[in-house]
Amino acid sequence: MAVVKELIRKEEDGTLSFGNFEFDTKQKLSDFEYEGDLYKVKTFKEITKLEKNGLFIYESVPGTAVNNMKADDTEIKFNVEGWEDSSVTLELEPEQEYEVLIDGTNIGKMKTNLGGKLVLSIEIDPGQVIEVKVVKL
Repeated sequence: MAVVKELIRKEEDGTLSFGNFEFDTKQKLSDFEYEGDLYKVKTFKEITKLEKNGLFIYESVPGTAVNNMKADDTEIKFNVEGWEDSSVTLELEPEQEYEVLIDGTNIGKMKTNLGGKLVLSIEIDPGQVIEVKVVKL
């Protein structure tokens, strides 16, 4: 895996990849069309943020690269890479319970808050790719 040089792209398998934590200054790209929706990405060393149709979807602090993200009504999965441990916030269904798997290890059930936010702390070593899967219960 690697950073996404073009900031956001659709992969051959239909998934979405975005983010570049190598930039020292904020980079952004708006109006990227994917599956009929418009996406906006902001990314650099300190933060990576993705919005869909103006609504929050993903944020990491510090910045990360996300590859092969796929989401539907029951799960979201992606691979994440960064330069150090990251706090990842996902926008999901409000007050819903989810099962969270990091690199295939079930880290337990988590419940989103009233706003639908789910916050994950992910331990990342430079060059390491972490697989994240969040499944609605």
